[in-house]
Amino acid sequence: MTIRTRRERERAEREKLIVAAARELAETEGWDAVTTRRLAEKVEYSQPVLYSHFKGKDAIVAAVALEGFAELADRLRAARETADAGKALAVVAEAYTAFAEGRPALYDAMFSQAADLPFATPEAPAALRAGFDELAEAIRPHAHGDDVGLLTETFWAALHGLTTLTRSGRLPAVARDRRLALLLARFTDRRG
Repeated sequence: MTIRTRRERERAEREKLIVAAARELAETEGWDAVTTRRLAEKVEYSQPVLYSHFKGKDAIVAAVALEGFAELADRLRAARETADAGKALAVVAEAYTAFAEGRPALYDAMFSQAADLPFATPEAPAALRAGFDELAEAIRPHAHGDDVGLLTETFWAALHGLTTLTRSGRLPAVARDRRLALLLARFTDRRG
């Protein structure tokens, strides 16, 4: 192993350590507790070392968000692959809401925290595209000639809205399943 290879490996390991520490701190204390000073203490590196890997907190949040999108895509794919095409959308929607409810700090990094990630552009990272593609595959059988991309964006927006409003207590959690069923009915029972 060359010195350069070893340094690159050590750098990648430090980045993983910083991202893991940010996730842990956010999950236990919330995103307001995630500061470069706290992270530096937690990973036992100086703040300048953190800044040599990430420009600041927003860049760290973006790295956490990318991990979250990759995990979400994996869960959506696993869910979709367990169901036939007609039931896939319901199973994927349930997996999506379960992910958001089970990993609130990670979901917040993905959708609520400041993160410089290009969404819905050709420059979007693979992890973002993968999650969207899984939703699109579940939507596709219900498109009935509509643009699958636009239909997927609309479904995702509605699913995210229901999830976020329920998580924040703005919609009563007791009706979560009924709301999800209504949303699914509108997307699965469409006639030209």
